Amino acid sequence: MANKKGGSTPFKNPRSHLTVRNATNQDVQAIAALTDRVYNSSTGQSGYSEGSIRGQINNYPDGQFVVLVDDKVVGYCATFRISGKVALRPHTWAEITGNGYASRHDPRGEWLYGMEVVVDPDYRGYRIGNRLYNERKKLCESLGLKGIVFAGRLPTLARRIKRFNSVEEYVEQVKQKKVRDPVLSFQLRNGFEIIDIIQNYLDSDRDSLGYAVHLVWHNPKVQQEEEHERSKRYGERLPDTIRIGTVQYMQRRVRSFEEFLGIVEYFVDVVADYQGDFVVFPEMFTLQLLSIEDQQLRPSESIEALTKYTPHFVQALRDMALRYNINIIGGSHPTRVEDGQVENISYVFLRDGRVHEQPKIHPTPNEVYWWNIEGGRAVNAIETDCGPIGVLICYDSEFPELGRHLADQGVQILFVPFCTDERQSYLRVRYCCQARAVENQCYVVMSGNVGNLPNVHNMDIQYAQSCILTPCDFPFARDGIAADTTPNVETVAIADLRPETLQVARNSGTVQNLHDRRHDLYNVQWRGK
Repeated sequence: MANKKGGSTPFKNPRSHLTVRNATNQDVQAIAALTDRVYNSSTGQSGYSEGSIRGQINNYPDGQFVVLVDDKVVGYCATFRISGKVALRPHTWAEITGNGYASRHDPRGEWLYGMEVVVDPDYRGYRIGNRLYNERKKLCESLGLKGIVFAGRLPTLARRIKRFNSVEEYVEQVKQKKVRDPVLSFQLRNGFEIIDIIQNYLDSDRDSLGYAVHLVWHNPKVQQEEEHERSKRYGERLPDTIRIGTVQYMQRRVRSFEEFLGIVEYFVDVVADYQGDFVVFPEMFTLQLLSIEDQQLRPSESIEALTKYTPHFVQALRDMALRYNINIIGGSHPTRVEDGQVENISYVFLRDGRVHEQPKIHPTPNEVYWWNIEGGRAVNAIETDCGPIGVLICYDSEFPELGRHLADQGVQILFVPFCTDERQSYLRVRYCCQARAVENQCYVVMSGNVGNLPNVHNMDIQYAQSCILTPCDFPFARDGIAADTTPNVETVAIADLRPETLQVARNSGTVQNLHDRRHDLYNVQWRGK
């Protein structure tokens, strides 16, 4: 899949995946080479020496992070602790960083100082910088520090300054979104606030004319003593939550596979912009691709037409998950598997590049009749960066054994992509999903289709009211509904789910369904894997 700027994805190997971890001394050479490549290509300066990188890691190992694609370092950030008396006043790069060695690290410092972030040019567009900023925020929150402070470059200032009366005017225009700066605009989107503009921060940074923007991010878990300026204080994401966006997807005719991907990418982008962890699409939403054919195909022809899209569909959504730094529950897609039979498979695209498959266990009579779909043979927990999840495709949610089998594997969130034609069919799925949430004390996320595809067999009309369901007990929403949608319109419902609340309910709730099961009388025993 080509990205928005026309380049091709560097994740050509489908087995490649992305990892974020603390940097070690074994990474020093690779990090030095990365910084050389980045600074040579963008500023004409050289990167960090191996000695300075080793100093950064040795002075504060917990604050240095790398992003790897397989074994290749494609991103790095350097961070250290420091006193607010030092970091919140004007300073130069050399004095605050100890000339690049992070030797000003103060183990008692109440702030994190963001010294450096570099991203391999070949991997830009995959939110590598965003991932590194998130690691800093997690570290800050886990230590109970006041926040993160740093001075950011203005790499386009030198060639734009003639259009403005001053550096202050340029920064103000960026702040008001009238001008886009590749660094400052990114930092403002990530929740950082401007304190001031520092002159002579780094004189060798000619692109920035030596200037830097002094920025701060306040830890939402810590009460702040004072405000530096009026700033945005709404719409922030709560700590320790998992943010999920479920897409109620409109079925309409498309003229090409690229047009279909454009619609999908729009919703991925929307939920990613809301800092979502998961975006969820409906069952069989790829049947929209059959409208490209401009003729009504026989059922057997429909399956063959869809199967030819499978490799491109998987590659494209995997790339979106990487590029937008979000986990994608890819609805479901009829797929011809190795033994020749057709299964209705939900592809789960993780933001580290891994792809999982969960087949539908119980095809409906319609699926069997129209498409000769066969049922899969395993339902397994999928490990994600937000904990283990499970997928039950539509009809599978009506079989309580499957939800209980996943709950026994530690799953706390069940995703249910569904496809129903009218209200009664929808309510069967909805009521069963609510039952799964209650009996397993878990969250259940439903995503369905609306609209119609007149020339596609078994997809003539759709009915859906997508929602995010919770158990029914005091810690949760009154009706056991964290979020829902207006029926039969294209939209997105978003909710923040707290795993800790589930644990409280499971251990000390009004009722404790999982704890009180009579294992001496019954159990769910899965045959095979």
